[in-house]
Amino acid sequence: MAQKTQEKGVTGAAPVVDAPGRVRNVVLVGHSGAGKTTLVEALLAATGTIGRPGAVTDGNTVCDHDPAAVRQQRSVSLSCAPLLHDGVKVNLLDSPGYADFVGELRAGLRAADAALFVVSAGDGMDAATATLWEECASVGMPRAVAVTRLDHPRADFDETVALCQRVFGDNVLPLYLPMLGDDGVSVAGLMGLITQRVFDYSAGPVPQVREPDPEHLPAIAEARNELIEGIIAESEDETLMDRYLGGESIEVSVLIEDLEKAVAKGHFYPVVPVCAATGVGLDTLLEVLTAGFPSPLEHDLPPVTGVDGSPRPPLHCDPAGPLVAEVVKTTIDRHVGRVSLVRVFSGTLRPEQTVHVSGHGLTERGHPDHDADERVAHIYSPLGAALREVPYCVAGDVCALTKSGSAETGDTISAREQPLLIAPWEMPEPLLPVAIVARTRSDEDALAKNLARLVAGDPTMRLERNPETHQLVLWCMGEAHADVVLDRLRSGGVELDTEPVRVALRETFAVGSKGHGRHVKQSGGHGQYAVCDIEVEPLPRGAGFEFTDRVVGGAVPHNYIPSVEKGVRAQLDRGIVAGYPMVDVRVTLVDGKAHSVDSSDAAFQTAGALALRDAAEKGQVTLLEPVDEVTIRVPDSCVGAVLSDLSGRRGRVLGTEPDTSTTERSLVRAEVPATELVRYAVELRSMTSGAGTFRRSFVRHDPMPAHLADQVRKDHAAGAGH
Repeated sequence: MAQKTQEKGVTGAAPVVDAPGRVRNVVLVGHSGAGKTTLVEALLAATGTIGRPGAVTDGNTVCDHDPAAVRQQRSVSLSCAPLLHDGVKVNLLDSPGYADFVGELRAGLRAADAALFVVSAGDGMDAATATLWEECASVGMPRAVAVTRLDHPRADFDETVALCQRVFGDNVLPLYLPMLGDDGVSVAGLMGLITQRVFDYSAGPVPQVREPDPEHLPAIAEARNELIEGIIAESEDETLMDRYLGGESIEVSVLIEDLEKAVAKGHFYPVVPVCAATGVGLDTLLEVLTAGFPSPLEHDLPPVTGVDGSPRPPLHCDPAGPLVAEVVKTTIDRHVGRVSLVRVFSGTLRPEQTVHVSGHGLTERGHPDHDADERVAHIYSPLGAALREVPYCVAGDVCALTKSGSAETGDTISAREQPLLIAPWEMPEPLLPVAIVARTRSDEDALAKNLARLVAGDPTMRLERNPETHQLVLWCMGEAHADVVLDRLRSGGVELDTEPVRVALRETFAVGSKGHGRHVKQSGGHGQYAVCDIEVEPLPRGAGFEFTDRVVGGAVPHNYIPSVEKGVRAQLDRGIVAGYPMVDVRVTLVDGKAHSVDSSDAAFQTAGALALRDAAEKGQVTLLEPVDEVTIRVPDSCVGAVLSDLSGRRGRVLGTEPDTSTTERSLVRAEVPATELVRYAVELRSMTSGAGTFRRSFVRHDPMPAHLADQVRKDHAAGAGH
């Protein structure tokens, strides 16, 4: 629940900066359970932002304030937690680690200028973490690695660093090594490789800096040489390597300066050991965040256009420039209303300011293009759920706005007199459908209201009202995402159930047939009289419907021939054997009878429909199922399992090729019936330990196997009988 007052444990006023150079925006990345949220708590406590750290298991952390996160004991949404260290404001953006919430991570990447990967020394990392590293690399994001949970019984720092080097690649090197305490088990301090000093935390959170013990020197020397060579290799001073190899001792200040430049450019990735529980390494990590990571002044800004798409000059991170900000997250709080997390890229956002809100490019996700002028009443600094009012928000900083009438995730906020538009970041495609049904009529009204709120804040969810299956379908990223969406709907007072997702099939004639339609009723006065005979023949896939007539001698009056066609078309739309639309047929009207008084447009419509149904009973109607082309991106080690699974889904593999955008990954292309893909998002993730992704697109309709078609017919007949 968002609060406009200070929450329990929050100390002091919100940090406010007036220059972009004093801001660092850092997104925390890593798999679920790596310790990101716990690390944020420890950093907030170490800087005095909160009185004492909360615990994920107790449900009282700053970042996991969402009720779903508390229940599941894992982050399910992006959260912002700013702190102040050495006069620098660091906006920590805690992102969920579970693959279902990659949309939240991408929002964090948009708001951030650097990424801190959090890897547990006790649990290593999952396959999805490598994918996240590649995702950061694709946008040129500077990165560092925090190896956490050094106090874990299975913690192995050296093996964790080696794992990071294997998965992440070159230039992943530690700046410090953990130092064990007198018991030989617990981590009591760190050994600095550049300074060759020991930071001893055994007496408290403020380390005692001293010379290393003799037994530590060999380990320091070996790791230090590798670190220095890595830093020098990225140095702009081309003479530095020759001087180093010639035996010259490079000054510490030179090494640190070159290290900071290489990190800021995204060419070098320092590793810092840290233990949130004991406080070991928190101060050194804060130094990396503030001194090593770039400020917003050093990060390229997204391109902008006019609202009409016209080109505009590039943005600069200038508080005095034109106002351009972006909504990176939207939440709906039952007390405060709509809360928008905003990254300001240019200009300064101030209270009582009228701004222009634009949202374009997400129509397919259920977000129609919209433009509106709105007044900004107040500006807040978010600390998890707490909202602390601030006087302004300069370019490069992050803030929160409330009670916007139209702002949605991905929208651009700009000056009313100079409206601009930032193209939204690439949203992942939701591929798991979940069909929902409201239990009562009153629940239907509440469902519609709550769905509108969810769609406004979650562009990774797509809402579909399928006109053919008459189902309300939520397209989600996976089961965990679906659970959160359903939980939020139910917590909003909606009683609902899920039901099996139905795939929209088609019907068609497998062979030609003939049909006779007779609609004759006499009941005093004007009756109803219409008789028609038709011939039906199948057409090639995708040909649609054709209607012709070969009536001779006026057997069916000319003015009633369109009535027959109308009746046939209506029956085609309703389907015949399973209630699905009938396609790819040619119907020819060959004969019929009419009555001078009792024939009518309605009568011949009915006769046309009866004739088509008669032809279906005499002929052979088959069901067609949609076939999608899928492109599956998986680690090379999983290709065999994926190919075997596709065979079991009646898939036809089109080819396998290396993924040229990265290493040790392959692309598998196949055609698979859509009925076999309903839960593929979940099953592929299980097969590949979260590292597999896919996209799909409709290709055509193919005949459904007879045994499956028979079951569909039986289900339809059983449903029609109720």
